[in-house]
Amino acid sequence: MPGTHPGSRIILHADLDCFFAAVEERENPSLKGRPVIIGSDPRGGAGRGIVATANYAARRFGVRSAMPISIAWRRCPQGIYLRPRFALYSGASREVMEVLRAGADVLEQVGVDEAYLDVSSRRTFEAARDLCRELQRAVLEQARLSISIGAGPSKLVAKIASDHRKPGGITVVIPSRVREFLDPQPVRALRGVGPKTEGRLLELGFRTVAGLRAASRARLAREFGKFGDYLWEQAHGEDERPVDPVWETKSVGREHTFLSDTGDRDEVRETLLSCVRRVHRDMGSEGVWCRTLTVKVRYEGYETHSRQTTLRLAAGSLAQLEAGALALLEPFLRGERKFRLVGFSVGKLTPPEDLLPLG
Repeated sequence: MPGTHPGSRIILHADLDCFFAAVEERENPSLKGRPVIIGSDPRGGAGRGIVATANYAARRFGVRSAMPISIAWRRCPQGIYLRPRFALYSGASREVMEVLRAGADVLEQVGVDEAYLDVSSRRTFEAARDLCRELQRAVLEQARLSISIGAGPSKLVAKIASDHRKPGGITVVIPSRVREFLDPQPVRALRGVGPKTEGRLLELGFRTVAGLRAASRARLAREFGKFGDYLWEQAHGEDERPVDPVWETKSVGREHTFLSDTGDRDEVRETLLSCVRRVHRDMGSEGVWCRTLTVKVRYEGYETHSRQTTLRLAAGSLAQLEAGALALLEPFLRGERKFRLVGFSVGKLTPPEDLLPLG
């Protein structure tokens, strides 16, 4: 019968819907139905920083996560702008993870708002669908939050499936229909494909997973190196990563490989700052601050170097991260060498509430 695959792994990906904004709505029901934007102070359209998340009412105005807060203000000046309250979100996250853990053989939390669950003991995807419904009801009843869940034979499929019917959706992809499910997905849906990689894939004529699957492994490797192999595997639905119960965020980092080596120092600085902004957004999603900052550069010819600094006190503001990153980068800008890659990462992560005095 459809959905019966006793030999298959059954993996769920559970993803809370507009988590930060949903928690704020839970705490203040008067916000429901109004555009709520969590992030930096917009300062009447002159603010710096980005949107951490926006609810669906705000998204109808074109507001999106990681968008500059100044653009969000121009698109939705009537929105309710709130600064993140990470201690509140961490508490809500713990409530939800307790619910999910009770239904999982193995649970891997990968952020404050998402987790993978290995539920292979359920034996069939029909039973997994029933479990998804049970988990949704329990999260709504106990935490008063909406969650979307995807189920599939791998992390890759489950992750894409959880985003398929948001908000509050359930999507189950049985092994025999993995290719059918993946083929129409945009290439951006694949793990590790950000805006730049997506742009390059589109330039090469790859718009969907089906198109990418038709490419040879050798061609993708020529274009993207080792990552090309990984793209090929994903396009073919291959993903053997286990659900890891001891996973924890030890660092958060982003890097960018230039399409061609560049000697433009301003471009390198701006690209680094883009990496910093993305790391800052990821830190917000994880609900953490950091004590170590690291800048990595790769010159033409693949020679790679990094510089690191450890802060006396943990930092969480975008301004602190930007200033620290630029200071670390500056020595690398001396001379005439061209850059192939620049990246930024943070470590020694700690929840903001851990920094507060006791009593």
